[in-house]
Amino acid sequence: MRRQPMNRDWIATARTLSAALPYLQRYDGATVVIKLGGHAMGDDAALDSFARDVVLMRQVGVNPVIVHGGGPMINAMLKKLGIVSEFVGGKRVTDEATVEVVEMVLSGRVNKRIVQAINAQGGQAIGLSGKDANLMVCEPADPALGFVGTPKDMNAGFLRRLAQAEMIPVIAPIGTGRHGETFNVNGDTAAGAIAAALAADRLLLLTDVEGVKDAEGNVLTQLTAAEIRRLTAEGVISGGMIPKTETALAAISGGVRAVVILDGRAPNACLLELYTDHGAGTLIRAG
Repeated sequence: MRRQPMNRDWIATARTLSAALPYLQRYDGATVVIKLGGHAMGDDAALDSFARDVVLMRQVGVNPVIVHGGGPMINAMLKKLGIVSEFVGGKRVTDEATVEVVEMVLSGRVNKRIVQAINAQGGQAIGLSGKDANLMVCEPADPALGFVGTPKDMNAGFLRRLAQAEMIPVIAPIGTGRHGETFNVNGDTAAGAIAAALAADRLLLLTDVEGVKDAEGNVLTQLTAAEIRRLTAEGVISGGMIPKTETALAAISGGVRAVVILDGRAPNACLLELYTDHGAGTLIRAG
């Protein structure tokens, strides 16, 4: 059979793989926790692309742990069932009826859709919630919010055993209480707590913005914890970015090496962050 002549695309692919070698070595055996949310969850093509990237990461030695949200899906189901959902300070008030719907949507439809997407790409994903193996034991976050929980005790050993078996955990942010309660946990908060419990090398927070921006709207590629606090005090970091940066600070304080807030709408965002000089989004370190 006659060999086809090389073209520029093949040469570029080979060069890309060669350039990635130091990063492949750097992250071999590393634990990377990824909070999946936003566009990547709502679009089938984006989810398939994300799943392929996660399987590639596992194939080259990374231990990925996926934590997902699902707010729009929860809203749609609550509306369908005629359950009114209220918010206090941007957080969903979760009564008994609401927490049942939250668990049904997150642990059921949303979780299994992500698991199926990863397995379709050749991975070995397993769907979990914080209830499984007491992975995430919570206490009430605020009595005014009802069944909204704050993670307190984490079963990191369970996730490490899954990593040894080359499984990819996909975790719904549903926690268990000390007295058998079911708690709704903010997805970013859950991801940060899991990353800290695992002393993860990276926590990647995928969102629908490019990263943390300065007062002129430019993306800040690197920030320290002190700079985050200053920008928040000055009002530059505001709105929905505050909970994400608070999660980043808590994770770093808990032992995570670095946190990246990045645009999940960008193709191959996780691979760009881990395996290229360019990176993606805003990298946050302790100092």
